Amino acid sequence: MQDVLDIIKNIESIYDSNTSFQVLKDFERVIDELDIYVYTNWKAGELVKGPIISRHWVECEFMWPQDKMPDPEGGKRLLDYDCKVTYAKDHLIVPRKIEDPDDIRPGTKKGKLDRTPIWLVNIKMPKKLIADIYTGYREQEMIEPLDLPPSETASQPAETLADQTSAEEATV
Repeated sequence: MQDVLDIIKNIESIYDSNTSFQVLKDFERVIDELDIYVYTNWKAGELVKGPIISRHWVECEFMWPQDKMPDPEGGKRLLDYDCKVTYAKDHLIVPRKIEDPDDIRPGTKKGKLDRTPIWLVNIKMPKKLIADIYTGYREQEMIEPLDLPPSETASQPAETLADQTSAEEATV
């Protein structure tokens, strides 16, 4: 069973550590670059545990409400890149919103705890994959011009950009 307090503590520890935050961003970059978010419900996942960094792997666990299970095709796509993906049903313990006296735990002023069914997806990703995609990301970032956003550069032909540059130089 997952507990909301444990999830909050995990997220706080990520924000307290630059390394964990950077690794989590790189982990997410891999998922984004492999187009996992195009599969149904993959965007709705919430981090439960991780990143757990070992010698060759980075492991994260995400949760979804039971009625919004992520499409298993996204997990299959990760398997093609040597990731290990496991799915499990579990429950999340959530404090009940207090609306009447029956919602209060006896002897306290806190709400009763309810069990909400969830899906857990554990993704174990090789560090080599993260490094390869990060390297490609950095190389792509260096190729793009710094003065124009990538969308403007890609949409304008080279002659138009040259004309604009010469016109700007003439006005200065």
